[in-house]
Amino acid sequence: MLKEKRQHSTELVPFTYYECMIPGYFTCVPLHWHGEFEINYVLSGSAEFIYGDEHFVSHEGDVIVLPPNVPHAIYFNGSDAQRYDTLVFSADMLNCAANDRCATTCIRPLAGGQMLIKAPVSASQQENPELHRTLESIFDCAKANTPHSDLLLKSELLRLFWLLEERGYISPREGGGTRAGEAVRPAIEFINRSFCDPITIDQLAETVHLSRSYFMEQFKRAAGVGAIEYINQLRIKKACRLLSDTSVSVTEIACACGFRNLSNFNRQFRKAVSCTPGEYRRSARKT
Repeated sequence: MLKEKRQHSTELVPFTYYECMIPGYFTCVPLHWHGEFEINYVLSGSAEFIYGDEHFVSHEGDVIVLPPNVPHAIYFNGSDAQRYDTLVFSADMLNCAANDRCATTCIRPLAGGQMLIKAPVSASQQENPELHRTLESIFDCAKANTPHSDLLLKSELLRLFWLLEERGYISPREGGGTRAGEAVRPAIEFINRSFCDPITIDQLAETVHLSRSYFMEQFKRAAGVGAIEYINQLRIKKACRLLSDTSVSVTEIACACGFRNLSNFNRQFRKAVSCTPGEYRRSARKT
């Protein structure tokens, strides 16, 4: 799986808050995973979510709570842009290392992957007012970002998981069978290391010892897009970063990101971002 290298939290501040919009702040969130918990709270609009092997469309008021190391991705679904708040936090916020029965029975199985959380869960004011109030408090604390607000944040996170368990949204992970994400894991790791180099479907299928056709089927099931499109997403994501943060020419950026000719880069960039690389650079610098 594409394990994210970004550090979302520190020992002093074991959480990070993000204000997000798709498309807008970024075109998509490609398939990835990380060692922290994550909460996505949809404020408006909708998007296509991948949560492990589950695929669904999110709507306003939905909350998606991710245990550590669960692969997930978010894509624009061609409808309204989705605005959502995200909180990524360490299991330390839930006192995961304690040896009391709460940590042993309720928290560590979640952090360790033995339990899953239903997604999405409606947290709208009308359908689930108590869950709604708890999420509002969680994100108010995260935005305040002070030692005193951290006190309330910890208690509200524990309350969130109590509500999820009390209402039957947390259940043991079902065994049996190989999940699509696990089947193509070595291929996604290979792409992460080498997406700027030429990569073929046959090469990827060989890394996971699957036939070409079965690999393509499993990859799309896991990532939500085909392998070539996934590679292009990573290349375009890197190109956006270089366009925003450097003065390197568009031609050099195209080459550095794995595109072998400028016309293909421009075509793929416009398809993903809905503007030319030059327009994106000018807009990013104004922002």
